[in-house]
Amino acid sequence: MSENKENLDNIEQTEAELQSEEVESQEGIVIDEVAILEAKLKEAEEKYLRVHADFENIKKRMEKDKIQAIEYASERFAKDLLNPIDSLEFAIASLDNSEADPTELLAKVKEGIELTIKSFKSAFEKHGIELVDVDSGFDPNLHDAVMHAESDNHDEGEIVQVLQKGYKYKERLLRPAMVSICKK
Repeated sequence: MSENKENLDNIEQTEAELQSEEVESQEGIVIDEVAILEAKLKEAEEKYLRVHADFENIKKRMEKDKIQAIEYASERFAKDLLNPIDSLEFAIASLDNSEADPTELLAKVKEGIELTIKSFKSAFEKHGIELVDVDSGFDPNLHDAVMHAESDNHDEGEIVQVLQKGYKYKERLLRPAMVSICKK
């Protein structure tokens, strides 16, 4: 019996040792898993910080690009206006150096001015600037009636004369047309 008791004690001791080893093994596994998870967390945090820094850099670059786009928005339009200015300066220079007949000179100046106006209109058209329509009747949103005129050829409230042309930029009014309207 004492041998059985001794065997039983040995079995219990062996089971206790096995359980202790199993607990130590499980603790080792848990510690390894915690270390792995901590490493993954650190890697994810670093990745987040890099992505966040990249985002901030992109945001700053886009803001800078937006400011430049606003600042230089009129650059193409300004370039297109250089030709008419050159034409006017050339006309003035040719007048200073000319000894031509005054009537011939006047005809050339008129032709030069007409070509310059055509050049301006071409630049305007290219950039969406157009004349305000006065043929479709008076519209207080597009026309500024600065005077009344009597006319047998026009109905009451109809545009009699355009005193200053109006212009629109795409759908926005740059300047209303100054007109006189018929009053009977």
